[in-house]
Amino acid sequence: MASAEPSQRQLRVGEMLRRSISEILARGELYDPDLAHTSITVGEVRTSSDLRNATVFVYPLGGQNSDVIVKALNRSASEVRRYLNKDISLKYSPNIKFALDTTFDQMDETRRLLNQDSVTRDLEDNSSDD
Repeated sequence: MASAEPSQRQLRVGEMLRRSISEILARGELYDPDLAHTSITVGEVRTSSDLRNATVFVYPLGGQNSDVIVKALNRSASEVRRYLNKDISLKYSPNIKFALDTTFDQMDETRRLLNQDSVTRDLEDNSSDD
């Protein structure tokens, strides 16, 4: 039975890939017009247990044109993989797939929910019970 939690090796390789891909994007090495002059945050890289596949979670600055950006990055995935091969040494170069990082949206929604009057009132009531 496969474990739901990533192994230390998966986490280590994922972080190594995240840093390298962030540098590739920061240097502007991908020549796609949809990526020109766009700041992209690489939030996380999740690798498969065999390290042959990696999903790169990205978020464009301000969240604008996110669908276009993710499609452009996926078009450039083989180019990213080629740069990764130069930057880092792994037994297998992982297949790269880009996906939109929704954690920023989830944090905003959590903040919105916590700021609702009913939640604030409940929290104040619970703190006065102590």
